[in-house]
Amino acid sequence: MIEKITSSSQAISLENKYGAHNYHPLEAVLQRAEGPFMWDVEGKRYFDFLSAYSAVNQGHCHPKIVGAMIEQAQKLTLTSRAFYNDCLGVFEKYVAEYFGYDKVLPMNSGAEADETALKLCRKWAYMKKGLPENQAKIIVCDGNFHGRTITIISMSTDPESYGGFGPFTPGFIKIPYNDIPALEKALEDTNVAGFIVEPIQGEAGVFVPDDGYLRQAASLCKAKNVLFIADEVQTGIGRTGKLLACDHEEVRPDILVLGKALSGGTMPVSAVLANDDIMLCIKPGEHGSTFGGNPVACRVAIAALEVIKEENLTEKAEYLGNIFREEMRSFQSEMIERVRGKGLLNAIIIRPKNGKEAWDVCVKMKELGVLAKPTHQHIIRFAPPLVISESQLREAIALIKEAIRSFE
Repeated sequence: MIEKITSSSQAISLENKYGAHNYHPLEAVLQRAEGPFMWDVEGKRYFDFLSAYSAVNQGHCHPKIVGAMIEQAQKLTLTSRAFYNDCLGVFEKYVAEYFGYDKVLPMNSGAEADETALKLCRKWAYMKKGLPENQAKIIVCDGNFHGRTITIISMSTDPESYGGFGPFTPGFIKIPYNDIPALEKALEDTNVAGFIVEPIQGEAGVFVPDDGYLRQAASLCKAKNVLFIADEVQTGIGRTGKLLACDHEEVRPDILVLGKALSGGTMPVSAVLANDDIMLCIKPGEHGSTFGGNPVACRVAIAALEVIKEENLTEKAEYLGNIFREEMRSFQSEMIERVRGKGLLNAIIIRPKNGKEAWDVCVKMKELGVLAKPTHQHIIRFAPPLVISESQLREAIALIKEAIRSFE
């Protein structure tokens, strides 16, 4: 008989005893959610200001997305790519036209999509650019977070990500983020095939680069016949006040990586987009995924993208994000060192006070009914579902201020 959870302490105890200790969650045991809200086992309501790391842009359990999932799950869930199905082509056409590319390659997690982009870049480099076999290099940025596979942590500069997991995958050049001269120097290497970058570094603490950085970087790559790869897994699909964060500078990546909100938080769905000249470098049998592009994922992703447009969530993120930053920047507190972000992807850099740090602020916010998590100990990321209303946002902001004020 499956054990029934009746208390938060019971759920936490079970996870601690039977689960791997690879996360350090805030002690909120959540049982249900709707829109911008979540409720714990005891029935307490919280504002969700993490959105599952921006996977729930459309709000929790959006009826249109859940409806699409249920309808398809009752008919056909999985064929693998050994056969055709009546959902994949429709999905591919919709997504390719939605973002303006010739082709889309569907995967599951964001890490899988990033791995796909890396393979695609290398294959293109050998087939089209003419680089010597096994010599292709890809430029990455300090502070990046693209996932946790062995190859991806080989790109990382965070000891928590790569420490103790070597040996690592070669072929990466690491440069400072938001540093055009460093990129120019790295591009002098004739074996460079691509440059993969987050338009805003989310896990690094919502690090927003200087205006013009992405545009200059893309231009430099084009001049050197190097692929500009944008990891928009966290920043894409309306989160920053544009459909893509690259849109703020009118930059069109050669390879676009999407995930998270592509399913509205209902299941793992990711995708890599590129034009034919790049995408068709991968031939049958060279890459794939059992679940990638499954019928349920296809139907869910179409519904999730429809919600973004139908409910004007991109424009809403831009409007509400300005309110959040204005409110927090005008709030007088010795603990707030800086507020930064775009749209509804924001961060507050916390200055420790009386031994209290970002984690303590998050614990206090949880007590008051707002859920968020620290990143890099001194930064709190704030990313509510884009469906949150202005009045709900202002109510949550008041609670965030109250939490910070409690340590003054």
